[in-house]
Amino acid sequence: RSNIQFLPFLTTHVNNLGWLYYGFLKSDWTLISVNCIGASLQSLYILVYLRFTPEKGSVALKCLLSLGVLLLGYCYFYLQIPEVDKRLNQLGLFFSIFTISMYLSPLTDLAKIIRSKSVKCLSFPLTVTTFLTSTS
Repeated sequence: RSNIQFLPFLTTHVNNLGWLYYGFLKSDWTLISVNCIGASLQSLYILVYLRFTPEKGSVALKCLLSLGVLLLGYCYFYLQIPEVDKRLNQLGLFFSIFTISMYLSPLTDLAKIIRSKSVKCLSFPLTVTTFLTSTS
């Protein structure tokens, strides 16, 4: 069994798409370019994962559900908060919290490691990459 998990790809993709929307609202070309590249790479990773996973239906459903939730979130912020400055503040806060929770998600793996006393479920390159990006 592989130790490559799908959830980090999906949450990073949703995170990139959220910050991309924020960047467009703010007209911040740095945010737009960084998150456009990130979303493109995550799309590629998800497509490759989808191609080779035996659980295609489950992975496709998770992708569709997350995109649906993201679309509902966009609609909520757009329709319920018409003033752009307030929308920017709310979106910034929401995606900041989402980003922090994304970095907390490996704690579930940490609990598995402690219970099993084995690092077999841990993806070391993913852990190092997450650490490096969280320090930037």
